[in-house]
Amino acid sequence: MADTGQLDVNTSRADRVAGDLASEEQPAIGRLEERRGVTGRFSLTARILIVNILPLALLSGGLFYLDTYRTQLIQERFKLARIEAQITAEALAGATRQRQEALLVQIGREQGMRMRMFDAEGLLWADSFALAEPAFVLDDITDDSWDEEWARWLDRTVDTIVSAEAVPDYVEPEAQNANAFPELVQAREEGLSQVRLYEWLDGTPVITAAAPVGLNGATLLTVRNAVDITESVRSARSALVIAVLAVLFASALLSLYLARTIVSPLQLLARAAQKVRQGRERDVEVPRLPERSDEIGQLARSVSDMTLALRQRIDAVDSFAADVAHEIKNPLASLRSAVESLPKVKDPDLRRELEQIATHDVRRIDRLVTEISDASRIDAEMSRATLEDIDMRDLVRAIIGSRENRAENADHRIDLISQGAPAIVLGVGARLERVVENLLDNAVSFSPPDAPIEVAIDNDGECVTLTVCDSGPGIPEDAREKVFQRFHSVRPDTEDFGNHSGLGLAIARVIAEAHDGSLVAEARPDGKDGACLRLRLPAS
Repeated sequence: MADTGQLDVNTSRADRVAGDLASEEQPAIGRLEERRGVTGRFSLTARILIVNILPLALLSGGLFYLDTYRTQLIQERFKLARIEAQITAEALAGATRQRQEALLVQIGREQGMRMRMFDAEGLLWADSFALAEPAFVLDDITDDSWDEEWARWLDRTVDTIVSAEAVPDYVEPEAQNANAFPELVQAREEGLSQVRLYEWLDGTPVITAAAPVGLNGATLLTVRNAVDITESVRSARSALVIAVLAVLFASALLSLYLARTIVSPLQLLARAAQKVRQGRERDVEVPRLPERSDEIGQLARSVSDMTLALRQRIDAVDSFAADVAHEIKNPLASLRSAVESLPKVKDPDLRRELEQIATHDVRRIDRLVTEISDASRIDAEMSRATLEDIDMRDLVRAIIGSRENRAENADHRIDLISQGAPAIVLGVGARLERVVENLLDNAVSFSPPDAPIEVAIDNDGECVTLTVCDSGPGIPEDAREKVFQRFHSVRPDTEDFGNHSGLGLAIARVIAEAHDGSLVAEARPDGKDGACLRLRLPAS
């Protein structure tokens, strides 16, 4: 318990040392930051996401690009089919039948199309495929190889992923008349050229165009199997697959490199932690990895700071144990001497004096053990305590009155000065009462007889300040931090030795810091002899 108490009293020292080391390292880290590349400025999470998302982003972006690319190609063919149908219809208008048949064969062969002309009654007039060798043949998928079937499966998969609009299948009507083709029916009704998109069984687009021929009701139908569009899209898709595979390969290499940059420093930290666990922490230099600003670097510096704080706390425990042993050893030695001398002394006055010494030493030991036990419980109690609003004015006023009733102020007048807004703080009443009691005990101890003690309370809206000023000899500037160290006790010459443990102000500071406040020693602001202990707590 006593060791734990001293850890609480000295925790801030270890934290300050770790903070100082970290601040000393900042300029070096800053210089390394200037030399660090772009990757060094990315966090580990960002680099992992980039390595894993890049291939997926490339793949998804490529798929949508392919869909857009195919759509653009089809739109261009739509325009071409419309223009071809209109120009051909104008060339056929007014020509003789022999000339019309020759034009259908010639244009169909050159453009790779099937061209059919229907008369005003919708009957087939001429067919370029019947007049000459067909310019193209629709693929029979029954004899396709496995790679062609795989290509069609990929086409369907990509369409599903990008939610491509469904295209109707191309079916050659059995009845060869104009009413069997919707585009011809619409062209005859509206007198305008019409273009439609179909899909053959092998997944290639089939583009049809219908246009009126002359003014007598004849119509022209062109059919093109745009295999080249599918080939272009599949070629682009092959290039995309190669690019994705290359990116996946690069991503795998980057993942291995990234794993190495993670595992290697973690292994260093693990070995250092293992040595610390084995009790050889004095020989361990935990790597701080200042060249890394990512999570691994933060972890390394946190572990290094933790190790430093652990060393400081171990030193604090050892020092505390030595101090406790020293402080208890003195009264125990005096008590032992008095007890061992009692049987040998026959003089009643001397025996009475030895008994008083023994009683006084027992009280010293009891007071010391009580103070140490109290200090050891502060941190645990504060972590479990329920905070409440405390009016510091009412608290101080009640403490002063209670001390006067118990005659603990040694005939000193305590003047309470209060100003500003209500001095409400969030805290534990019993612990704040202990702080005020310790400050008043200190002031009473050092103030000359009948000298007043001034207690001031102020609230500036952000902080409640309690100041206790005595009229004693004051505290030298270079010793104002020492008074808060454990067992530091420089008592007035008029005070009996052993009446104080030297833990009062140390305990008061621990309680203040547990309330997110501070406790410091200062000179009196009016320039008179004496010291002021200033307690600052956040206003509620």
